Amino acid sequence: MAAAGEPARVWTDEQLRSEDLPKKDIIKFLQEQGSDSFLAEHKLLGNIKNVAKTAKKDQLIAAYNQLFEKKRFKGTENVANISEKLMNVKIDDKKPKESKPEETVEEGPPKYTKSILKKGDKTNFPKKGDTVHCWYTGMLENGTVFDSNVQTSSKKKKATKPLNFKVGVGKVIRGWDEALLTMSKGEKARLEIESEWAYGKKGLPDAKIPPNAKLIFEVELVDIE
Repeated sequence: MAAAGEPARVWTDEQLRSEDLPKKDIIKFLQEQGSDSFLAEHKLLGNIKNVAKTAKKDQLIAAYNQLFEKKRFKGTENVANISEKLMNVKIDDKKPKESKPEETVEEGPPKYTKSILKKGDKTNFPKKGDTVHCWYTGMLENGTVFDSNVQTSSKKKKATKPLNFKVGVGKVIRGWDEALLTMSKGEKARLEIESEWAYGKKGLPDAKIPPNAKLIFEVELVDIE
């Protein structure tokens, strides 16, 4: 029997190995119940379909068993420690601006909307783990710009490089991770990201992002490696 506050085991070992149980069901359960760092270690962050393409059934079964053996359920770890361990992306050379959401959101409707501002090549889409290069501008709902790497003067343009990071592995906020996997090379889009997939309940005081803030980004995917 599960302890108070712990999820119950849904499947037996025999059921886990059965062909009748799809990998997506196991991944969905792990994403809903596992802590951020647990999911990152087992490469289970991101869109369920994308995770299912790379994850083997044996790996998922092992992760399922370890989740209960080590009791690394959602909410059992210090959020600050998780963010420090997993989120290392810097928007500029002075201080980190991108971070992981404070908590893993249960699967359901996406917590962002995307409007295409400029079409891409519709051929080259990043895969989980690819390095993407982006120009971006981040705004609050009232239009206040809190961060951007887009330069207006020609001198600064030459000196500035796009932001680059591995996509789909939790290096940036979840809204970016999910949205960029749907964009093709050269595409520019407007992303309206709910707080759950941005900076959550605490916001990001250093960047003047208030708690529970919905954020708007204009992102251009200029290259994929």
